[in-house]
Amino acid sequence: MSDSDDEYIAHASDHDLDEILEDDDDVDDDLDARPAASSASGPRRRRPAAGSSAAAATASAAAAAVAAQSSRDAKKKKKGRGGAEWEVSRTWESLVESADGTISATVEGLLEAGKRKRLLRDTTPLQRGIIRHLILVLDLSSAMAEKDLRPTRYLLTLRYAQEFVLEFFEQNPISQLGVLGMRDGLAVRISDMSGNPTDHIMAIQALRPKDPKGMPSLQNTLEMARGALFHTPTHGTREVLAIFGALLSSDPGDIHQTINTLVADKIRVSIIGLAAQVAICGEICARTNNGDDSGYGVVLNEQHFRELFMNVTTPPATTVAPTPTTATATATATKTSHAATSSLLMMGFPSLTLSATTTPTLCACHSKPSRTGYLCSRCGAKVCTLPTSCPCCGLTLILSTHLARSYHHLFPLMNWVEVSWRRAARKGSASCFACGLAFPRVPKQFSGGGEQVGGGGGEEQGGGEGGGEGEVAKGPAGISVSGRYECPVCECHFCIDCDVFAHEVVHNCPGCQSGVVQQQQQQQQQLNGNENGNGVADEMDTG
Repeated sequence: MSDSDDEYIAHASDHDLDEILEDDDDVDDDLDARPAASSASGPRRRRPAAGSSAAAATASAAAAAVAAQSSRDAKKKKKGRGGAEWEVSRTWESLVESADGTISATVEGLLEAGKRKRLLRDTTPLQRGIIRHLILVLDLSSAMAEKDLRPTRYLLTLRYAQEFVLEFFEQNPISQLGVLGMRDGLAVRISDMSGNPTDHIMAIQALRPKDPKGMPSLQNTLEMARGALFHTPTHGTREVLAIFGALLSSDPGDIHQTINTLVADKIRVSIIGLAAQVAICGEICARTNNGDDSGYGVVLNEQHFRELFMNVTTPPATTVAPTPTTATATATATKTSHAATSSLLMMGFPSLTLSATTTPTLCACHSKPSRTGYLCSRCGAKVCTLPTSCPCCGLTLILSTHLARSYHHLFPLMNWVEVSWRRAARKGSASCFACGLAFPRVPKQFSGGGEQVGGGGGEEQGGGEGGGEGEVAKGPAGISVSGRYECPVCECHFCIDCDVFAHEVVHNCPGCQSGVVQQQQQQQQQLNGNENGNGVADEMDTG
């Protein structure tokens, strides 16, 4: 009886070994599951003798060793292939101690890398629609009650939506915005299309006491957004930005027909997913953006959510429809091209006026009494705020500063390049040109022969491509080893904070602007009689 038992146990152990060697990914599951299944379904056997127990223990130890080795090999293979971003995050491997034993330098480098990552974008001048008409769609369904985004998806979306409204009108002051919601399978109008950010922010704040409920409906919301954008002028863009937190859409009809109508009306749709990628969302973004599905993104964390939100503040580039192949499509494209031909747009630039009398007058936009306002340049009607359209004659009323703030999208500020140590030694920059912050000192090995470096075009234009022979770049990619960033035009050096401020706020280079001012002052001095030059000549004659 013991011999048969020994044979049975040995046979079972060999079988387990074969299964382990065949499948490295499910080793632990197989080892845990197979003995339990055998004991549950197999015939009951008598307890083996002491020799049989020793053999079983030896076989089990061998199987465990093989399983552990196979698991380690599988992890190595998986690491070599490169796993998904959410699977393994070895943040401790990027921390390197400095000479003083701290990691402050590494932390500062990571923060600086995050700033530069947001700045390094395509600065090619493109034709963009600076007069935009955007519908913001918020998901108010029960899926927004999840807490994977702190504090909840719902509250975080409302907070980012308010920040988005402010940033949108800061970057696009002559544009219009409206807000819709998805709740209980219906589309809810939160605020009408207008150019006043205060109205939208107050409407979004009113949603905080309410709880998300029901199912979302993309079709109903897109149809309502299409109706709101239907009467907008053709010289502006028509866009929809949807925040979608669910994994399904409760639609009353065929959503593909709605997509066809959006394409026919030239409405661009961008979607930010909070849960996972949904096939219909990708199809909507691709169909409405001429095959470009980059308008659909799924958030990874709170910071990524905000980045996807704020990326929409940049006006989209004007695209050209693909060449038609049939005669009917050619005729339709010809009519569309004639209708979309660029033309001049009449605008009014009124100034703020104060009533000469103490009696307030009613404004044409809200019928509220006030003494101050802007008078329409065409009909003289008074409006409260700008930019807006005249309620009487329909003339677009803006300020010159609004038009100037929208102009930087057409000609963006060029990205500043990283400065190597050799370039820093050659220029001799000790502090930031804008804020005066002191730069790190140039090491001795680079300060001695700075003038003899002939590193080629990249060295002459800022050394951002790699710094010179003998220099090894340290830190994350895109970070200057010297802490300096150089404008390719004026060749002035700036710190990382001034780099961020110039590209995200003022959209102008302080060095280029000051150089223009100096040139204007020199030209003015030359036109005024060149008095300084005559004085120098007299001094040279008498000396």
